[in-house]
Amino acid sequence: MKRAQNDKIENFNNCNKKPKLENQITIVSNNKSCLENLTDEILFEIFDYLDTYYIYKGFYHLNKRFKNIFINSNISEAINILPMSKLNFENYYINIILPNRNRINLLRLTNPFTLDAIFSPPSIILEFIRLEILILDNIQSKNLSKFFYCLRSLTKFHSLTLSLADNIEFLNDIFSNILSLSKLKYCKIIYQTKNDETPFSPFLTIYDRSPIEYLIIDGCFPFDSLNNLLCCLPRLRHLSMNSFRKSSFRDLDEDLPLIELKYLKYVSLKFNYFICYNDFENLAKKFFYHVQTLRLTTTGDEEYLNAKRWKKLILSSMPYLNIFDINHDGSIRNNNFTYHDIINRFNSSFWLENEWFFTHRHEWPERLDCGIFYSTNQYRRQEYKFHWEFENQICPNIQETRLNSVKHLLICGKQVANNSVNYFPNVTQLTIEHYFKTSSDNSISKILNRLIPLKQLTKLIIKSYDFPFIVIVKLLHFTPKLTTLKFDSFVLDEMNMKLFEQSKLFEYVSNTNTIKNLEIRNDCLFKQIQLIVNLLPKLEYFKSGMNRKEIGNIIRFLITKPNNKIQNLFFICISETPKICLREINLLIKLENLLNDYFIKYINRDLYLWW
Repeated sequence: MKRAQNDKIENFNNCNKKPKLENQITIVSNNKSCLENLTDEILFEIFDYLDTYYIYKGFYHLNKRFKNIFINSNISEAINILPMSKLNFENYYINIILPNRNRINLLRLTNPFTLDAIFSPPSIILEFIRLEILILDNIQSKNLSKFFYCLRSLTKFHSLTLSLADNIEFLNDIFSNILSLSKLKYCKIIYQTKNDETPFSPFLTIYDRSPIEYLIIDGCFPFDSLNNLLCCLPRLRHLSMNSFRKSSFRDLDEDLPLIELKYLKYVSLKFNYFICYNDFENLAKKFFYHVQTLRLTTTGDEEYLNAKRWKKLILSSMPYLNIFDINHDGSIRNNNFTYHDIINRFNSSFWLENEWFFTHRHEWPERLDCGIFYSTNQYRRQEYKFHWEFENQICPNIQETRLNSVKHLLICGKQVANNSVNYFPNVTQLTIEHYFKTSSDNSISKILNRLIPLKQLTKLIIKSYDFPFIVIVKLLHFTPKLTTLKFDSFVLDEMNMKLFEQSKLFEYVSNTNTIKNLEIRNDCLFKQIQLIVNLLPKLEYFKSGMNRKEIGNIIRFLITKPNNKIQNLFFICISETPKICLREINLLIKLENLLNDYFIKYINRDLYLWW
C-alpha cells in the first residue's frame, strides 16, 4: 500500500502523461463533432492519459455533456497546478478547485503564489475535508505555521511533500510543525540553508512524537540533532537524508530517551568529511538494529574502509541487514598498508556469503592511495557519478557494465575516454559537470549516446561555465523529449549569434524541441534572451540572472511576447537581483500598462513575476 502511494506521488510529480496528447488538446474545441459519438467509457480511457487541467482545458467548455462528465466523475479528485497564466488559474480555481474542494484528495501547487491564492485565509483548507496528499513546490516558509495549524484538523491527511523557496536558518519551526501533524505517514522536505551554513538545531521534546513512517530530508541537517529527531519517530520505516553538518557546539538539552525503531527497515544517508565512522557507528548501535537495507555515501574518514569494524557492527547491531550498499571517496593515511591492502579485506568469507561485492576506482594514476570504493553487484542506485578518467583503469576489478537501475547520470572530467564499456539504458536525467572537448570526428552527442540513449532524456543540467551554447543546441537536436534544461552561462559571442540563428540546426531545434522549463545561473543580456526565446518557443517557466541595466527591456519583451513566441510563458524568476528591482519592475508595469493583473514577490534574492 505504501509503495503504491509513493508511486502515485512520483508519477504525479513527473507529469509525463502522453505529451503528444497534451499538445493536441488545444485543437479539440475545433473538432468537437468527432467526439460526440464516443461513449463515456472511451472518454474516460482518453482522460487517463491526461492531467486534470488538460481535460478541463480541452473538454469542460465543449458542451453540457462533457461538462457533466467532468463534474460527476472522480477526475477532479487529483489537482495539479501546472504552469499556466494567472487568468487561467483563476478560472480553473473558480470552476474546478473551489466547487470540488470537499472531493479533492491530492493537491499539488507549483509556484510561490498559489498557496496564498488558494488558502487565503489559511482556514479555507479546513473545507478540503478529503485531502490526503499535499505537494507544495517552491513555497515560501513565511506564515506556514498558520497553514500547519489548519492541516492538523484534516482527518484524512497523511502525505506531505514540501519544497521551500527561501533559505532556512532555524529548523525548529518547520520540524515542530511537521511533527505536530497527528496523521502524517509520509513526509518529504526540501530546503536550503544560507551558504550551506549549519542551521540551528530543532528543539524537540517527547511531546513531538510523530506517526511518520517515510521521512525524506533533502537539505542540510545538524547531525548532533539526529538522535533527538529519530526519538520522535517510533513508527519510522524509511529514512533518507542527503546532507549533514556537525554543530560547533552541543545543545545544552540532553538527548531524548532512546527508543527502539523496530519498524525501521530502510536507511539511506549521505555524509561529508565532517561525519566520521565513529559518529555513524554510535548512531547504528542506537537505532539500526532492525534495518534491512543500508545505503551509505561517505567521504574522508578511512575507518569507513575498516572491514573488521563493519563486520562486528553488522553482526551485533544490524543482524537483519540484507542489502549493504556503500560508496566511499577517500584516501589511506596508514603507512603500514596500501589502499588495496585495506579494501581487499572486504573479500573475506563474511562478505562473499552475504553476496556483498565491491569494486574501486582511482582518480589519478599517481594517486594509488586514494579512490572510490563502492558496492557493485546488481547495482541498485538510481544515481551514478561517471568519471571519464576512471575508464582507463589501473587496477583490474570486476564491475557491471550495464547499469539498469540508474535514472540520473552525473558525468565528470575533461579528458574523454572513447572506449567506455559502461551503458545506462534507463537514464532520463543527465548532469554534465565539466566541458569535455572531443575530436572533430567524435561529437559530444555521439560520445554521450554510447553511454545513454539521448532520445529519452527529459532533464539536462550543465554545470560548466565554459560549455559553448552551440554545443548545448547540438545536444538538443538529439533529445526530443527534453522538458527541463539548466546551464550556468551563455557562451556565444554576438557575431556568431547572428549566424547561428540563421542556421538549419537552429531552425530544426526551434521547431522540434519541447523544453518547458529553462534555468540559467548567470546573468543574460537582452540579445541573448531574444535568441533563447526564438530557440525555445514552448517555454512555460524561465529563471535566469539578468543584466541589471537591461531588466526593464527584458521584462517588457517577455510580457509582450513578440513574433508570436513563448505564448505559454507566464511565470519568470530573476535570480540574484537587488530588492530595489521589485519596486522598479512594479513601476515599469504600471507606467506602461504592460499588465492589468499580476503577482510579484521577492524571495531570497530572487524576484518572481506571474501574470
